[in-house]
Amino acid sequence: MLQVQNISFGYTEKQIIHTISFNVKKGDNVAILGESGCGKSTLLKLIYGLCDADEGQIFWNDKEIKGPKFNIIPGMPFMKYLAQDFDLMPYITVAENIGKYLSNTNFNQKQERIQELLEIVEMIDYANVKAKFLSGGQQQRVAIARVLALEPEILLFDEPFTHIDNFRKNALRRNLFAYLKNKQITCLVATHDCIDALSYSDETIVIYNGKMIDSGNSHEVYNNPANKYVASLFGEVNELKLSQFTLVDNEDETILLYPHQLKVSENGLLEVHVRKSYFRGNNYLVKAVYEKQVVFFEHHSHLDFNEKVNLTMS
Repeated sequence: MLQVQNISFGYTEKQIIHTISFNVKKGDNVAILGESGCGKSTLLKLIYGLCDADEGQIFWNDKEIKGPKFNIIPGMPFMKYLAQDFDLMPYITVAENIGKYLSNTNFNQKQERIQELLEIVEMIDYANVKAKFLSGGQQQRVAIARVLALEPEILLFDEPFTHIDNFRKNALRRNLFAYLKNKQITCLVATHDCIDALSYSDETIVIYNGKMIDSGNSHEVYNNPANKYVASLFGEVNELKLSQFTLVDNEDETILLYPHQLKVSENGLLEVHVRKSYFRGNNYLVKAVYEKQVVFFEHHSHLDFNEKVNLTMS
C-alpha cells in the first residue's frame, strides 16, 4: 500500500502542497485531477522522492520514501516516474530507447520484452527509427514503453497522453491500463482529462490550489461532487435552485446538474431561451439562458436561436 501522510511542501516559503493524505491499494489506478498549476506534478515528484516534503511522510508498504536529502540518486528503484519531459536519447532507435535499462544477459528475452512493449504502445513499425525523427506523440508513446520495461511496482504518470492524437490515445489507454491491471502495478496519473479519471481509474483525487478537496471512488466523485469546481472538471455543469424544478418550496437549496441531467419537457418548470446548439455527433449540447444565467443541457436535435423550451431533471 502507498501511504501519503499529511505532506506539505513549497519550493520557497510559499507552500504549494497543503497537508495532503491518502492511501492507494496495490494494483489500483488513481487519477489526480485538477486544473493546470494546482500542484499535481509537485505531488508526484514528492511521492517519487525528487523533493523533500517539509512536513509529513510517504510510505510504500513499510519503506519510507525520502527525497534528495537522504539519497545520492533521487527516486525509488521500485517506482518509475514519467514526467512531461520524455527524456529520450535522440540518436538511438525506438527499440534501443525502450531496452535501455534492460539487461543484456539474455538477449532473446530482452528482444521479446521490447517487442511486447512496442505492441502495447503500437510502435512496432518504428522500432528501428531514431527517436529524433519521431513526432511529439510518438515520443510520448516510446517514453511510456520505456518506464514499463522493468515492470515497476508503482508508476507515476504526469499528463501521459497530452501529445497523442485522439484515435491513438483511446487505444493506448485501453492497452496500457489493461496491462497495468493484469500485472497489478499501482498507477497514479496526474491529469486534467476527465476520461482518464472516469474510464480507467479506481479512485479519483481532486486537487485545488495544493489542497485535496475531494477523493473517493471515481463514480462517486463524479455523481456526488464536493462542489462546483469538482463537477466542472468533468465538463459543463449547472448550479441551479431545486425550487426551479418543483412546486415545493425548497428554501433555495442549490443543486449541481450536468447537461445530460436536464431534458426538454412540456411540463418542465424551468423556462429557458436557446442561444446556441453545438453538434456532438449523437446529440447536441445546447447553451441557453434563464434570467441572465447560462444553462447547458443536451438535446437530440438542433434548437434555434431564442427558441423557448421548458426543462426538467432527467
